[in-house]
Amino acid sequence: MTDIDTYPARYWHTIADGRIQCDLCPRDCKLHEGQRGACFVRMRSLDQMILTTYGRSSGFCIDPIEKKPLNHFYPGSSVLSFGTAGCNLACKFCQNWDISKSKDMDRLMDTASPDAIAIAAAQHGCKSVAFTYNDPVIFAEYAMDVADACHARGIQTVAVTAGYVHDQARRDFFARIDAANVDLKAFTDDFYFKLTGSRLQPVLDTLVYLKRETSVWLEVTTLLIPGHNDSDEEITAMCDWMLHALGADVPLHFSAFHPDHKMPDVPSTPPATLVRARNIAINQGLRHVYTGNVRLREGDTTYCPTCRTPLIERDWYQILHYRLTKEGHCPNCGTTIAGAFAAQAGTFGSRRIPITLAI
Repeated sequence: MTDIDTYPARYWHTIADGRIQCDLCPRDCKLHEGQRGACFVRMRSLDQMILTTYGRSSGFCIDPIEKKPLNHFYPGSSVLSFGTAGCNLACKFCQNWDISKSKDMDRLMDTASPDAIAIAAAQHGCKSVAFTYNDPVIFAEYAMDVADACHARGIQTVAVTAGYVHDQARRDFFARIDAANVDLKAFTDDFYFKLTGSRLQPVLDTLVYLKRETSVWLEVTTLLIPGHNDSDEEITAMCDWMLHALGADVPLHFSAFHPDHKMPDVPSTPPATLVRARNIAINQGLRHVYTGNVRLREGDTTYCPTCRTPLIERDWYQILHYRLTKEGHCPNCGTTIAGAFAAQAGTFGSRRIPITLAI
């Protein structure tokens, strides 16, 4: 493996004034020698771009797939999860800010080659490997190599991402991904600009690309922040866009905010807000709408969109009842449920198991 401190990155070019421009995401960072991009992990060194976090992680953990959250991708299965450090967004409400906002490379104590990660996933019986905790777009080269190693061993890959990425990198990255949960953080450009330092349209472009041009299983998450993106009008507009741009079968997760990072004075999201948002989404025509970060049995359960039979009943990440047929149909009315399902639910449960990998 190439030295992790000098791993050559893709997606850049030299511009007229001698700087190099990063072409990974819409930030288009333009760098002099020794400078890092806004993500902090892509750096100009000796007239090329390097990825400073290749092969380095903030930790590995085996999670339930529902924690990503993915409710329609092999429910009950286990997923080997890891991230690195840094992020190409600047979310004031970040719930993982100690990792995504870290500029301390020394905190990345766990190192592992792509093969080591794939082997560990297989040895631990994981159905998939997830690139998560911070946005995998910024460590795309590492994630893609890990994905190739996983696929060679029959392991699926999952991306948990904000979807803020340019077209070519988007195509290369998602060509190696089997399922994705994309954060649609709000449905106004004003929110994206003021609270994340980014723009809404590239995220919408990623969502449409995934749905219309790939076979990646797609789910969407929106963190509802009181007073910022939780109005009936904004939720209705977002759900209407999803219905017409992505279709009724893409699952939507409304997640509860808790005070963190640069927004410690904003109150936690009341459960009633999640219930209200879920009802709006269902009334708009979305078939699979969930609630997260709160204990709401109805918001955890997968229902048949035709006859409303509860098909996958959950308590947090624990599956209590699984009634889908082996073909993924409702046993009551025969409706096909969109997603990737096994004949039986996995039995991993709600555990979270930290592990250490060898290089």
